[in-house]
This record gives sequence, C-alpha cells and structure tokens, in this order.
Amino acid sequence: MANIKTFVFSPFHENTYVLYDDNLEATIIDPGCYGELEEKELMTFIQNENLKVTHLLNTHCHIDHVFGNKFVCDQFQLRPIMHKEDLWTLNEMTPGAAQLYGLNLEASPQPEQFVEQGDIINVGQIELEVRFTPGHAPGHVVFVCHKDKFVINGDCLFEGSIGRTDFPKSDHETLLNSIRTQLFTLDDDYVVHTGHGAATTIGSEKKYNPFLQ
Repeated sequence: MANIKTFVFSPFHENTYVLYDDNLEATIIDPGCYGELEEKELMTFIQNENLKVTHLLNTHCHIDHVFGNKFVCDQFQLRPIMHKEDLWTLNEMTPGAAQLYGLNLEASPQPEQFVEQGDIINVGQIELEVRFTPGHAPGHVVFVCHKDKFVINGDCLFEGSIGRTDFPKSDHETLLNSIRTQLFTLDDDYVVHTGHGAATTIGSEKKYNPFLQ
C-alpha cells in the first residue's frame, strides 16, 4: 500500500509529496521546500518515519516545484527524474522566474534520467505509471498508481480548475487534450493529488469542472 504525506511549501503554496511503501522505501515528488524551516520540516518527517528515499521525481520544473531539488539531491545523493521536454523549463525559465520574483533559488542538479509516456517507476512496492501531459509545461508528466487508484498530477488538473497556460511554452488546447486523454481515461474514483490546493477525484472533475464541459 502507498502512503502519502503532503506538505504545503513556499510563497506559492505548492504541494510537495512523499510517497512510501510499508517497507519505508520512499520518493519525494516536486520538492517545493523554500528555506531552512521548510527543509527541516521535510527532513524531520523523513527521519521520524525512518524512510529510505530512493527517488526524486518532478512532474514539471516550474520554480515552485523545484525549490527543493538541490536540497533533496544533497541530502540523499539523488538527481531528479523528469521528462526531457522540461529541460528548457529547468534551465531557462526557472532561473528567470527566480530573478523576476526576487526569490532565492539554488540551481537544481541536472536529471539522472528521463521518463517517457508509459514508463513504470518502482518505489519499493509502489508502481507508478508515467503519463505525458504537456500544456501547462512542455514536459509535464503525471504519476499514476493503479493499485491504490490515485495520481500525482502536478499542475494539470485542479478542483474546479486547470493549470495556467499563460507561461512560455504553455498551451491551453494542449493541456485540455492531455487531461481528456491521459487523466479522464482513468476510473472516476481515482484520487487526484494536485500541485496546489485540495485533492479531488477524476469523476468529480469530469462532472463539474467548468473548463472541461
């Protein structure tokens, strides 16, 4: 069974996830920890639960989702796993965003490996399917756990909303297509853990999300 711990980090109120199995093998997804207090909060949980962190996953590389990449890499001798189409976001857009907002950003290490549509990532007993979901970011992916019926969906789909598409290399119609073909093909009872705000379900968003009617 997959256990999920959610942290809300940074001025952007970004959801950082720690997934771990019953043998305490874990992955951190989208570490948004900003500053020493948030880094300590993340590490205290990991240490108290005796977790062994084996993967660092990025759904995409906008600044709020990678604030903590270097910290996690330094702590666990890991490098991020992401889609190759988001290298531009990581290396070009994100440093510019830090400068624009006047925020401190320690540059993320370069990826350890790239994932593609349909890849499977095994975190102990947890099996995550990678689905390619561009639109909000050019290399956006989501991680689907079919056994426990949930998806870590980054900034694709939100409760009653969708990801922003006013960023460079974002595209509204591409995002809608990603949601319809990669998320709405899941069963209605799959829980969607979002990059910001509350979790929702596939069924609820099919029925009520005004952007997708």
